[in-house]
Order: sequence, then C-alpha cells, then structure tokens
Amino acid sequence: MFTGIIQAVGRIARIEPRGGDLRLRIDSAALELAGVVPGDSIAVSGVCLTAIELDARHFDADVSRETLACTTLGALREGDAVNLEKALRVGDALGGHLVAGHVDGVGQVLDVRADARSQRWRFAAPAALARYIAGKGSICIDGVSLTVNEVEGSTFGVNLIPHTIANTCFAQRRPGAAVNLEVDLLARYVERMLGARAG
Repeated sequence: MFTGIIQAVGRIARIEPRGGDLRLRIDSAALELAGVVPGDSIAVSGVCLTAIELDARHFDADVSRETLACTTLGALREGDAVNLEKALRVGDALGGHLVAGHVDGVGQVLDVRADARSQRWRFAAPAALARYIAGKGSICIDGVSLTVNEVEGSTFGVNLIPHTIANTCFAQRRPGAAVNLEVDLLARYVERMLGARAG
C-alpha cells in the first residue's frame, strides 16, 4: 500500500526489452533507499513495481505485459521523469489516501490554467472509471493523491498547489499527456457490496 505522497522524482536510466516485456532501471538517487531490499515494492508514477536489484542510486524492476497494456509505463523513454514512493510501513503517516498501486486506467490531461499561485488541471477519464470519481473524493494521478474538485461526465478537475507542481512530474506534463489513474478503493468496495446486496 501507498499514500500518494510522492517522496522523490526519479528518471528512467535504462529500458531493456526482455521476451515481450520490459526491465526498467530507475535512477532513484533522490529517494532514500536505506532499508529497501530486493522484493520490496516501490510505486513508479502510481504503478506498484517490485525492486529486483538495487544499488546506491538505482533500482531495477520488471514490467509485465499486463502492466504495459494498462498503464503509461510502456510509453516511457530513457531520461523520462517518474514519481516515486516507497511502500507504506506500519506506523508511517497517512498523508494522502490509501493507494494500492494498481492502476485502473489511463487518462489524459485536457487543460491547465493558473488559479492564483495554484493551477487547475482538467482530465478525461475512461468512461468505465467515471462512475468512481466523485467531487471532494480522492483520486491518484501518476501516483499523486489528489482531491477531486468537480466532475462532469467523464471529465474531472483537481487543484495543484505550488509544492505539488515543484515536487512531482506534473511540472513536465502538458495538455494531451497520458496519466495513470487509480480510483479510490472505497468506491470500488462500495459498488461491490451494493451489487452483492442487489443480487
């Protein structure tokens, strides 16, 4: 589990095709890796990956065909920036919301506009995910826990404060960019329970 509070921005150091899927080497020099061992989970732009090998400034992770098909990771190029967060440990502060690192779909940045010192961002979500997105609810975008401001059909808006823009990959995103979306876990469980009750 993760919280959606980004701990560092890393870069893709190497992309290695391996029999139909990929191994990524991620330059994570800005992320404190003390205590992280092979087998631990690290969220990479919202995608939970398993660290296979580590050194002082990198970790390697395999990316399956399923993950490549359901996320933006397959479109990454060497040098691209990625948001990083280590897995939540018992006793850690839960500053965002509970995030599984299981991306539900890929959305798109529609527009960005200034709002005093903050920015208003509008996104398009896949139609199948729109029912899980609610005003004042939580959503995870590229691994970042955000509050939904408004929803209209399959589009929704969020507000980004200067700190978020400066300390995540949002500073490099532009309209048209693809982003990983994970809806609030509670919304999915509520739907499942209501469906079971109706059945």
